[in-house]
Amino acid sequence: MTTAAAAPPAPTDPARAACAGRAERVLALPDAVSTDALGQALAALLRSGDTVLLAGPIGAGKSHLARALIRAAFRAGGAEPPEVPSPTYTLVQPYAAPAGEIVHADLYRLGDTSELEELGLAEAFGTALCLVEWPDRLGGAAPADALRIDLAPEGDGRRATLSGDPSRWADTLAALGRGP
Repeated sequence: MTTAAAAPPAPTDPARAACAGRAERVLALPDAVSTDALGQALAALLRSGDTVLLAGPIGAGKSHLARALIRAAFRAGGAEPPEVPSPTYTLVQPYAAPAGEIVHADLYRLGDTSELEELGLAEAFGTALCLVEWPDRLGGAAPADALRIDLAPEGDGRRATLSGDPSRWADTLAALGRGP
């Protein structure tokens, strides 16, 4: 795998305000390299306190995108990226990245929302960069200002629909369409 930063994937649809008042950008990710490029671009744009909700069916690329983002965040800080396993069994995996803590959660195996308190996610929201797979398991505990990324298989790759509150995410979504 190359460590050179790649341009984020080109948008297939311009950023627009969705009918629910959310900023949105749809990106075609035809292969693993383009998914890695999106992770690299997001790592450069996201900060401590941001939450990214990664939704989609099994195999859609949620863990792949999270791994790419975490590795890019370490590289951007001049550090060697750690091994980034899927937190499917641990549910939550924290990383001490150079720019701040990253918390990667996979809530697929969460029984119900009463288990969230034990995971410490509420404390991480607003302080760490949080990447949450299977965000539907959060119920009403998902931060209202989170960036949502819906991944869906498309041909040999996937499609990513990024959306969030326009006052918070419009500039970030626009930056993803501009490239390097």
